[in-house]
Amino acid sequence: MSTEYFLTTERIGFRKWDNNDFLLAKGLWGDYNVTKLIDARGPLTDEQIETRLLDEINREHNYRVQYFPIFLLKTNEHIGCCGLRPYDLNDNIYEIGFHIRSSQWKKGYAFEAAKAIIEFAFTEMNISSLFAGHNPNNESSRNLLNKLGFIYKRDEFYKPTGLNHPSYLLRKEDYELKRMQLK
Repeated sequence: MSTEYFLTTERIGFRKWDNNDFLLAKGLWGDYNVTKLIDARGPLTDEQIETRLLDEINREHNYRVQYFPIFLLKTNEHIGCCGLRPYDLNDNIYEIGFHIRSSQWKKGYAFEAAKAIIEFAFTEMNISSLFAGHNPNNESSRNLLNKLGFIYKRDEFYKPTGLNHPSYLLRKEDYELKRMQLK
């Protein structure tokens, strides 16, 4: 295990974005297959990718969370990001999200990473609930959120796509109850 990872799973290591990560960010958010369902601007320019990276770094500085870059432990290969961002701080609700490089799809990394972030959010950060949404055309994300135990609440407008996204909530007490039942 690399000492730079603050969180690990069986296959994945999590660390924080830094100012030297532009090429990693470009490999992820510069892939239109990754961004076409989360950003309606079309393929992102280098400037837009740099802004996205700086937003993640600033979110860490301001809120101690970000969509953390994730890597394969065996090879240190960058496979995407998964993490948190503030959603409703008054009610202690954070949004969970994950973006996986298209070359790494269908390998179970999003599920594995999201499970780790959910555990981290509820045990380490004592978050009360997690919010998640997805593009209405993203059936894979819908299935993943259902598998993770999120409950559909409503459709919510998402400015970056200009669409109403199905939106879900996972409450800490529901997560803990499900976890107890699995033991």
